Amino acid sequence: MSQPDPVARLQELLEKVEAARSELEGAEDPDRAVQVLQELSELAREVQAEVDRARRDADASA
Repeated sequence: MSQPDPVARLQELLEKVEAARSELEGAEDPDRAVQVLQELSELAREVQAEVDRARRDADASA
């Protein structure tokens, strides 16, 4: 099974980040705000992993 296109995967992650950001802006419950921040932290790790993978793929094909 092939991996998804890095650009498409990054776009998907960006959409998730934007949704979480929007939810955080409207969060009135501090516990929910902390939970959203944790989700954003995990998304940031996923974004970094995807960027690293895209760089490795680009280096391998260069």
